[in-house]
Amino acid sequence: MTNSNNNLNSKISDAADISKPWDKDNQAWWDWYISLADNNVKDSEVINADPLPNIEIPSDDEVISELAQPYHLTNDQIEFFKKNGFIKLKKVFSPGAVLKLRAELINLLSKEFKVDPDKGAHDRFLSLEMVWPDNALVRAYVLSPRLGKISADLLEVAAVRLYHDNVLAKQAGCGRTPWHFDDHHFPLDTNDVVTAWAPAQPIPIEMGPLTFAYPIDIHKLVNTVTFEKTGTGYDRGVSDVFLKNNVSVNETPFEMGEVSFHHNLNFHSAPRNRTNRSRVALANTYYRDGARVVNAPTMVSGDWQKFMPNVEPGDVAVSPLNPICWPVKDK
Repeated sequence: MTNSNNNLNSKISDAADISKPWDKDNQAWWDWYISLADNNVKDSEVINADPLPNIEIPSDDEVISELAQPYHLTNDQIEFFKKNGFIKLKKVFSPGAVLKLRAELINLLSKEFKVDPDKGAHDRFLSLEMVWPDNALVRAYVLSPRLGKISADLLEVAAVRLYHDNVLAKQAGCGRTPWHFDDHHFPLDTNDVVTAWAPAQPIPIEMGPLTFAYPIDIHKLVNTVTFEKTGTGYDRGVSDVFLKNNVSVNETPFEMGEVSFHHNLNFHSAPRNRTNRSRVALANTYYRDGARVVNAPTMVSGDWQKFMPNVEPGDVAVSPLNPICWPVKDK
C-alpha cells in the first residue's frame, strides 16, 4: 500500500511550507506541535484524580513472561480495525504491569526534565523517544511479542518492525492535542503502520483520553484543509469539516490495562488534561517489514533519522534500531 504523505494540501507559502527537515530536538518538536491545537474553549478547573490502586507489583521476569503470551484477536476485531482505523483492547496488560510501567516512566521523565511530572509540573506535553535501547524494562514492553503480534494481526502482514517508542506525559492542565493523522509523521512508503498507545494508568474522561474519528476513510474529507506550521487553522479546519459531515468520534475512558491501536490514516486527538495527575502513556509504532523511507521526508517527520540511523531517503527502512517484533525468532 502506498503512503499518502502528499495528501497534505500545502500551499507554497511560508506558513504552509513544511518541506524543510526538522532541525531541533524531539521535545522542541512536541512543544511546536501542541501549539497547533485550538484551545479557545475553556474547560472547568483541574480536579483531583482518583488514587491509583494499591496492588502488588510484579517482578521484571513476571512482566516479561506476561508480555510473551499471545493476545488472540477475533475476526470481528480485525474487521473493526480495518473499517475504522483504530481499536481499543481491554486487558492487554495486567494492572501490576501497568503500574510497574508507570513507575519506570515517571522516573525517566523526572530525570530528564528535572521535575516530577505528577507534582511539580503543569501545562506541558513532555516526551522521550528511543528509550528502549538503554532501558531493559521499557524494552520488554516495546519489543514484546504481545504487542508485536497484535500489530501484525491488525495490519494482516507477516512481519512488523519497530519504528520508535515514545514516552508521552500530558501534564495537569495541558491543553488539547490537535486533530491529526500519523501518515505524514512517519516517512514510510507504506500505510501498513500502526501505533500501540498504552496508558500507564486508567484514563477517565477528565484526563483527556486519546480520541478517534471514524471510519478510517474520513481522512479524505480533510484533503482540502491546508496544513500550516503555525497557528491553529488546521486543527480548527479539521474540526469544522468533521462537524459539518457529522463524523463519528470515539471519546471514551481507558480502563487499567486497556491499550488502543490506531492506523496511520486514522484521525485522532485528545482533550485537555483536567486532572492533577499526568496522563502518561507508552506509544510504540510498528510497520510492515520491507517498507522504504519516502524520498523527501518533511519537518513533520521530526528527527526521524534518530530512529533509523544511517538510513537515507529511498532506502529500505531497516537499521539495528528497527528490529522485527513479530514473528519472534527462535532462540
